[in-house]
Amino acid sequence: MSSLIGFLYRLYNGVFDLLERLTDGWFLGLASRLIFAAVLFQFFWNSALTKIGGSIMNIFTPTSGAYVQMLPKMMEQVSYDISQIAFFPYGLIVLLGTWAEFILPVMVVIGLFTRAASLGMIVFIIVMSVVDVTGHSVDAKTIGALFDGDPYSVISDDRLLWIFLLLVPVLKGPGYLSLDTILGSYYRKREQYY
Repeated sequence: MSSLIGFLYRLYNGVFDLLERLTDGWFLGLASRLIFAAVLFQFFWNSALTKIGGSIMNIFTPTSGAYVQMLPKMMEQVSYDISQIAFFPYGLIVLLGTWAEFILPVMVVIGLFTRAASLGMIVFIIVMSVVDVTGHSVDAKTIGALFDGDPYSVISDDRLLWIFLLLVPVLKGPGYLSLDTILGSYYRKREQYY
């Protein structure tokens, strides 16, 4: 009986050690970026478009909708008149937040400065969640709670999964199929000649 258990133990470890060796360095980063592209990219892109009124020409002048999304309580206090909000720091926050929502997801998907872009997206999601809870006064069901047995709350459950998905490239890198890898290879070759 112990020889059977030993055989099964070695077989189990052998299979999963082989799987780990075959996927080491390329699979997790690539898979997380592809899943991000398939599940979340369009969400962030559409959200960013609402902040510029759907026109790329407004990239330097976010709409009042951007202010309402990012600074809801402040917009309410000024009766939704963005001219009453100082550019520094609030207008700058809205402008940079809008740019981040366009740029960071693209960087994650193409694998350019992937670790920093993924970390930036994690911070973005945390800030977005705090604004939703404190500024938009979402209800308790939408906020949810961890370990409550209900996996359908938008903020505590969904966004925690989003953060974990982005944590993979932060810790493991983008994988071989990325601009980071291509540019890094080019840079290393170039360094050899100098």
